[in-house]
Amino acid sequence: MEFSKEEMRFIRGVGDRCETMVTKLGSNHGRASHAPLLRLYFHPLPLSQSQTSPADLQNNPIIITSTSDPVEDVNIDCDYSNGKWVPDKLGPLYNGSTCGTIKEGQNCMSHGRPDLGYLYWRWKPKQCKLPRFQPTTFLRLLQNKHLAFVGDSMARNQLESLLCLLSTASTPDLVYKNGDDNKFRRWHFPSHNINVSIYWSPFLVKGIEKSANTGFNFNKLYLDSVDDRWALDMHRFDMIILSVGHWFLHPAVFYEKDLVIGCHYCEGLNHTEIGFYDVLRKALKTSLKAIVDKSSGAYGNGIDVIVTTFSPSHFEGDWDKAGACPRKKPFQKGEIVVEGMNADMRKIEVVEVEEAKEKVTQLDNLRIEALDVTKLSLMRPDGHPGPYMYPFPFANGVKDRVQNDCVHWCLPGPIDTWNEILLQVMKRWEVESPRRRG
Repeated sequence: MEFSKEEMRFIRGVGDRCETMVTKLGSNHGRASHAPLLRLYFHPLPLSQSQTSPADLQNNPIIITSTSDPVEDVNIDCDYSNGKWVPDKLGPLYNGSTCGTIKEGQNCMSHGRPDLGYLYWRWKPKQCKLPRFQPTTFLRLLQNKHLAFVGDSMARNQLESLLCLLSTASTPDLVYKNGDDNKFRRWHFPSHNINVSIYWSPFLVKGIEKSANTGFNFNKLYLDSVDDRWALDMHRFDMIILSVGHWFLHPAVFYEKDLVIGCHYCEGLNHTEIGFYDVLRKALKTSLKAIVDKSSGAYGNGIDVIVTTFSPSHFEGDWDKAGACPRKKPFQKGEIVVEGMNADMRKIEVVEVEEAKEKVTQLDNLRIEALDVTKLSLMRPDGHPGPYMYPFPFANGVKDRVQNDCVHWCLPGPIDTWNEILLQVMKRWEVESPRRRG
């Protein structure tokens, strides 16, 4: 393979700055030993996206893993939510075949998505630099701990992104699964004694989901009762990531103290329409209070809490028609703003986090933060599976009607940035108030 002058200058520059490690797994039941090594894979260096095929990227991921552990270099005051998407030559750390935990509907590359441009963008905050994800740093910070994702399918989307990023350094074992569509699962990383779990809880509070089995076509939410499916395991958690939003838009009846207080989109029922904004606020308040009460009790263990803000969808026209999210590039500055429902949902989550933080200032074993991803996600209409939620949807020609997914994110894809920012929050916590519970 021959490189151009521009490519050689880039390679030499990276080589001068990077000292990398490769994890060698020995025969001692997966215990890892490390040896310093410069490991740069270019196939070829994707300066020209038109020369890179989906098959190339599937079989030849670009891997740059660094031994540096620059926790002390974190920018404490950076606002990672404000920035822009810029072209990126390197692309993702993993692909659709190197990571085995990607949900089928989000494995866009394996499902035949022909364009690869959506993989070559990076989020650039206005105030600082956002480093690439460092799996070894994340694993070190989480060593001997249990991280739980709690919420809806966006929580699962973020979880699976994180598992893919971490698996570039350490392979997790699936040790538990339960529920329809494996809605409750747990993985274990033997190399660092880490547990990572997902708990399906689309409202965070107690809820009964509409289904053929329940006999009604609306959800029931009990806003003053936290969902026991995750709350009863809270004593096992060291860190919780809460992520909800989209399920609050569905038809529902709301209860407090077992009495109906109103509903949303409940035609035919004799209840007052109260919308869903205040309902989301109450659900978050109930859930955060339950976590605070657990942490502040006599036997409470310290918990780090992250609330991932609302992730906008990008449907253009009817959701069940071809081309529902057809854009191939990010929005640029000035093309779109966070407004309407997206702004309102984000504001509720940010305000509830700030109010909870004020109440726990005297607790040194509880930290709460909003992972504000609404704006950066809104600017990525190109990052959804679209029709490629199904394998090769146009193999037999273009159909009149094709279902599109313009809510969830391709893996790899823009949602990996959420976990890059998550790591920066964890590094900042380590600098501001280091504590170990393992």
